[in-house]
Amino acid sequence: MARQRTSEEIFREMTVPQAVRTMAVPAVVSQLIVLIYNLADTYFIGQTNSPYMVAGVSLILPVFNLTLCLGGLFGIGGGALLPKLLAMGDREEASRAAAYCLRFSVAVALLFSAGLLIFMRPILLLLGASENTLSHASTYVRMVLVLGGVPTIFSNVLSNLLRSLGLSREAGVGVALGGALNIGLDPLFMFVLLPKGSEVLGVGIATLISNVIACVYCLAVFLRRQREITPRFFAPAPRRESIAAVFTVGVPGTLGTLLFDIDYMVLDKLVAGYGEAALAAIGIVLKAERFPQQIGIGLCQGMVPLVAYSYALHDRERIREIMAYVLKIGVTVALVSISVYELFTHQIVRLFIADAETLMIGTGFLRVRALAAAIMFFCFFAVFLFQGFGDGRRSTALAIIRWAVLNIPMLYLFNAVFGMYGLVWAQVVSDVITVGISFAVIFRYMRQWAKKEV
Repeated sequence: MARQRTSEEIFREMTVPQAVRTMAVPAVVSQLIVLIYNLADTYFIGQTNSPYMVAGVSLILPVFNLTLCLGGLFGIGGGALLPKLLAMGDREEASRAAAYCLRFSVAVALLFSAGLLIFMRPILLLLGASENTLSHASTYVRMVLVLGGVPTIFSNVLSNLLRSLGLSREAGVGVALGGALNIGLDPLFMFVLLPKGSEVLGVGIATLISNVIACVYCLAVFLRRQREITPRFFAPAPRRESIAAVFTVGVPGTLGTLLFDIDYMVLDKLVAGYGEAALAAIGIVLKAERFPQQIGIGLCQGMVPLVAYSYALHDRERIREIMAYVLKIGVTVALVSISVYELFTHQIVRLFIADAETLMIGTGFLRVRALAAAIMFFCFFAVFLFQGFGDGRRSTALAIIRWAVLNIPMLYLFNAVFGMYGLVWAQVVSDVITVGISFAVIFRYMRQWAKKEV
């Protein structure tokens, strides 16, 4: 069996291409598997050819994203802090910080699930649920987010912490395990074990079981990790500055995801005004477009621990190499994804549903949204980079500019001026502007840092 590398070997001794591949490839694979099993839910529900079921499940995307938002509070914050503590040789403090993140993520997950159970109906109505879709959406929420809230959020935090220790492959295996189980269990529960008409319940049960097993796996791996830290769930609290560092990065990361979520809620609500076929179509497109997004997120997730470790050592040159290499890969993925989506738009949407009206609208949506999906990588890159720097102020500012200042207002403006298809063009325009602002901020930051180091 190959010897397991230490975080120091990965973060400091490997060449930049080797280190990025070691950290990013498993993260990208795990993100693609997350995409596949999310698409699997939509795909199998789409086999019922019921726009109501598809729309009901699609409505949940913003609420599901809230679990990522809450997991990011401690996963992103802790994941950026641990490499810095390890770079400074403070393993005891790293152990305490990790335990702190895990304890509070469980508490937050319990509160989230309880609140969702109590306020489920008004939340779903706010998202655009109708009498035809409300029961399907409620069933899915109960299984995946009420009963499954704790394992979903907890496993998200664990995955981030594992990557921060250089265990990107192990984190990826946990996600892959959950994804493979979900894909296998979906048709079993939908079409074999449960009666016709219970397909949404079947998807929900399959997803719940898969998330629980993935969570147990990640926890087992984390508890066995003794080389860098000694994980103890009830360890004493870390120092105040460590807690502050977790929230300095975690809160902006959470805010960015929350604003992303609000944007999707607004989009769903506005699209719902054009009918249930349009709502089903945007639900399919928002999932189908995620291929380049998930690759971009995986690349950036793999980048953050490398940047954080080098930043603690003031190794500006290595950070520049990391940035250049990740951007090169990101540009390549963006160009390829745009080509594939534009060439095979109709076929991609048809994989999920054959309903003629939904297919026609979805094809038009995807042709436009494919451009935004590719551009999004560069927005993610800037936010994740500043998370690695531990600079919550700039990552927060970029998230607010992108979503609150540009995209959400543009959704209302473009809807009023251009109608239904204006809703999908709004993302493209706002992201082009955001990319320009983001890279201007990055270049200025790097110049200021260089002056301080002289």
